[in-house]
Amino acid sequence: MPEHANIEQHYLVEGMTCTHCVASVTEEVSELEGVESVTVDLRVGGASDVTVVSSAPVPLEGVRAAIAEAGYLLVSA
Repeated sequence: MPEHANIEQHYLVEGMTCTHCVASVTEEVSELEGVESVTVDLRVGGASDVTVVSSAPVPLEGVRAAIAEAGYLLVSA
């Protein structure tokens, strides 16, 4: 049985300014079904790069809602 490769998706998020912001986004996005890891490249004053690794594609609207729940704005997927 072949191994399934993980899917890596990248998003740009505005409004993040500190490690608490990173923790909030990571926590909310990590709760989405299939998400295995979330990493954030924080760019204060600009759009931060959020990378989501999952076992199956994560719907864009789910990611957008999770980021909004954390208090930030998804500007690009």
